[in-house]
Amino acid sequence: MQRLRYSQPMDEETSPASGPQNPLEHAASSYLRSARHQPVQWHAWGAAAFARAQAEDKPILLDIGAVWCHWCHVMDRESYEDAEMARIINEHYVAIKVDRDERPDVDARYQAAVSAISGQGGWPLTAFLTPDGRPYFGGTYFPRDDRYGRPGFGRVLLTMAQVWRERREEALESASSVMAAIEHNESFSGRGGELTLGLSEKIAASAMAQFDPHNGGFGSQPKFPHAAALDLLLHLAVNRGNKQAGEVFRVTLEKMARGGVYDQLAGGFHRYSVDERWVVPHFEKMLYDNTELLRNYVHGFQSFVAGEFRQTAEEIIGWLDATMTDRERGGFYASQDADINLDDDGDYFTWTLEEARSVLSSAELDVAARYYDIGELGEMHHNPARNVLHRKYALEDLAEDTGRSTEEMKQLLATARRKMLLARSARPTPFVDRTMYTGWNAMAVTAYLETARVLRSGAAREFALKTLMRLLNDAWDGDASLSHVIAYHDGTRPDEKVAANLDDFAFTIHACIDGWLASGEMRYYQAAVQFADAMLARFYDRAAGAFYDTPLTMNGEAPLGALTARRKPLQDSPTPAGNPTAAAALLRLESLSGHAAYREAAEDTLGSFTGIVEHFGLYAGSYALALERLLLDPLQIVVVGDGAEADHLEALAVAGFAVHKTVVRLEPGQLVAGELPPALEETVLHAPVPAGAKAWALVCKGRTCLPPIVGADDLLKALQESGAA
Repeated sequence: MQRLRYSQPMDEETSPASGPQNPLEHAASSYLRSARHQPVQWHAWGAAAFARAQAEDKPILLDIGAVWCHWCHVMDRESYEDAEMARIINEHYVAIKVDRDERPDVDARYQAAVSAISGQGGWPLTAFLTPDGRPYFGGTYFPRDDRYGRPGFGRVLLTMAQVWRERREEALESASSVMAAIEHNESFSGRGGELTLGLSEKIAASAMAQFDPHNGGFGSQPKFPHAAALDLLLHLAVNRGNKQAGEVFRVTLEKMARGGVYDQLAGGFHRYSVDERWVVPHFEKMLYDNTELLRNYVHGFQSFVAGEFRQTAEEIIGWLDATMTDRERGGFYASQDADINLDDDGDYFTWTLEEARSVLSSAELDVAARYYDIGELGEMHHNPARNVLHRKYALEDLAEDTGRSTEEMKQLLATARRKMLLARSARPTPFVDRTMYTGWNAMAVTAYLETARVLRSGAAREFALKTLMRLLNDAWDGDASLSHVIAYHDGTRPDEKVAANLDDFAFTIHACIDGWLASGEMRYYQAAVQFADAMLARFYDRAAGAFYDTPLTMNGEAPLGALTARRKPLQDSPTPAGNPTAAAALLRLESLSGHAAYREAAEDTLGSFTGIVEHFGLYAGSYALALERLLLDPLQIVVVGDGAEADHLEALAVAGFAVHKTVVRLEPGQLVAGELPPALEETVLHAPVPAGAKAWALVCKGRTCLPPIVGADDLLKALQESGAA
């Protein structure tokens, strides 16, 4: 397929000083700002655009995309930067452009609409709406002219404008049926069964039925990582002895880390693989993929003590630290693009044999070419000489083939990797969107703090807490108002902040709980309580159960377009779904606070989907994990002490992933009233302190606690008897 050039989103300091601009010149999002010089008179999503459409009786052309989306840029260059296409759009439509990262609520509903119309979804999403925002036609990418079996965009534009003018009743009827489909599909409510562990096992069995035993992962092609489902399988392997689940987990993590979907030089995962072998990816890198996969590899190391899992986790952290973080103030950036322009296809990340030969010694090239499968003929269709680096053979096997020692191989690979990474860094670097989204940053805080505990990384802990403080300071008003965005790419301040959605609140509660576990600072626990109360007040449907993804009321303002459709998110796609994430957060908080209303809301939320959730299988991993947390007796291990003995006890307690397990590390000075969450205070302060002990542990299962434990052997025995080791 022909590759076309496109302009990368521009930083403020490098944007043209003059030239015509459309109304997006006032936008804050990177995706919208990249279109502000297009001749299309784009509007941002908002009341003004809808008012204009209704006043002029024009249909709305809606484009939803993202700054990292390759085909969004293709359509920009082919159609939206074309003067004739822009003339047609400006004459017949009110054009609205939406950043799917900035407005996931808008994207979710119109994805459902276009899927109902065309059977397809994705980005760019192109929808034709009535002036009040109801979709009557739509699709994804439209080429400028008829090709790829798709109608040309100019023809589609004129036809849909004519439909609105001359066949309005037909358009309105279509819009009504599409809206009905959205409301039905997005409600996702379905009581009809009991909450049992058998339900989570059915979900796991459905995922395992799709396992590819040869390549790892699920299904054929394309292949996406499914982090929540993988954690579910690991939990069942460790805690219920499900060997098949453990094998699926291990094989999938090994194959992904050895494939081209993983950046073999810098670390970090690309968004997905276009083939079943994990070799050729879509090269964009997303924060949320990498934070959730980081947790998978940490949990895998925590359970199996596999050195490869630890190495992959450390490399993901290394890439995030180097490329995706504000080291000074804290915070994680949203994404890194795949391409420099439309003439390349991941050229920054791929290598020709000649490029590798130019930077490596003959010995380094001999080893690296074998290890990373670099040859004269690569995997990229646009340039067959370009190779996606992936590990086809084990290092030990290559050592035997080459007659070198494993240690020599490691040394040669280490120097080759450093040289190749240095050479790659001199290439034009794909755009990094420095926007900081609240929910994604909260996910990163949780991932870093879990990594810090398991891998004993003080640096990861400190940066996570710095990020959490920035989130609380910059996105929260200290009461009930939370913003979806912490900071935009170039510091631009929007005219109106985008309100936080359910995901933002739910992930932030988790991050605050993890912040308290990591630091012992009560401000994080207290913030978690405030967020939980606000989440229940603003999103929870007390009549029917479960949470909506947007607030119950919009400050007296009528919702625009398809936002009138209420949505209760259940499906993990691509991030863990809002309802199970919220339920899990409330369950974690209930065990610390003793506040029964949190557990009641969580149980009611999970119960709202019992009749339908098993049909979601692979995409219901986070639901099954929340269900396990609800139904299993919570296991809490409190370690008290501040020296090496306490570190050893904590390491024993942490070993083995279990979703219902919480390990709390306390300093002796914290054993005073007011310095602990209420339920924990009631447990710990009433336990006798072993005389003369430098460190001790308290193991509680459900509401029953064993006597304090001093020795490591006794703790290990207690954990084994409780099913935690």
